[in-house]
Amino acid sequence: MVTLNDYLYSGDTVLRILQKYMKDLREDARKNHNEIDIVHCNFLLQIEELLEHNDFLTAQSQKIREFYKYMVSEYPYLSFTFKGRIKSLIRAEEKFNGYIVEYIYDYYTENGKYPSVLELKNRLNCFRDLIAYRIVISIPRCHLKHPEDRETEEVQHIYRIANVLPEFLEERGFTVEPAGGVGESTSQLLADSVRPYYRDYIESANPNGYRSLHITFYDNSARCYMEVQLRTKEMDDIAEIGSANHLGYEKKQEYDRARRGAIPKGECIYFDEAYERGMRLQQLELAKLDVNMFAAVDNSLINDGCGLYRGRQILPYEHLSRFQND
Repeated sequence: MVTLNDYLYSGDTVLRILQKYMKDLREDARKNHNEIDIVHCNFLLQIEELLEHNDFLTAQSQKIREFYKYMVSEYPYLSFTFKGRIKSLIRAEEKFNGYIVEYIYDYYTENGKYPSVLELKNRLNCFRDLIAYRIVISIPRCHLKHPEDRETEEVQHIYRIANVLPEFLEERGFTVEPAGGVGESTSQLLADSVRPYYRDYIESANPNGYRSLHITFYDNSARCYMEVQLRTKEMDDIAEIGSANHLGYEKKQEYDRARRGAIPKGECIYFDEAYERGMRLQQLELAKLDVNMFAAVDNSLINDGCGLYRGRQILPYEHLSRFQND
């Protein structure tokens, strides 16, 4: 079985590692008539294109910057940041194999049989956040007559911004994607015309406290999807350093993707291979990797200059509130 781990000790660049892994995986898939590994290769091809063609990312970020300039003009009293990133190779590989493991495990425990290849393929046609942007806003205290109203006012601003974002970006070459009823908003602050496009985790927060608005666009010029998240600074703090921080999220994912008690080994090759790839990635000792522009002391102290583990940053734009002495 071909795994990403086998290519992380050669000193190659991330792009070269990805190309070698993809080539060998495709050859092995054709040899063994493995349809899911072909889907896997097509998924990796999307990441290769993101790493290889930086021109379209520059063009895309410039269009995002136009919305940033709109907000500077429309909301000069707000502080806000625009952040952007490309999902890292290791995170993307974990996610792809994790989806297979979770879907087959849940399907089998519920139905007592394995999903068909077609059902599994359909489940894997859902990756929309390889490129993701985040807009985080805050109202400085000096603009608040009643500081206790801060959260209410900031949430109102989030929904105002959400109401204009789809049309603004569609005029610049993006197509907004329906959310398909996932996380459908019940907020009266969200316009009915845009409601079908948002996954609203503000109105219905997750048990761990995570709150955010999510929307997906298709970039027609670059032929790729991107996700945009809208949050207040308090929501971002909870997601980054609070109860919903990514470490806790990753631990839950690791637990979900480590389940195999109900699946007998050898009965489902797609589960077995995805499970094995996922477990090997979870057991990586990052300090031992030899990848160009990457170094780590351990699995916490990491200097990632190539987007292998932490992803590549493609923004930010930052705006500090004006008129702070008013």
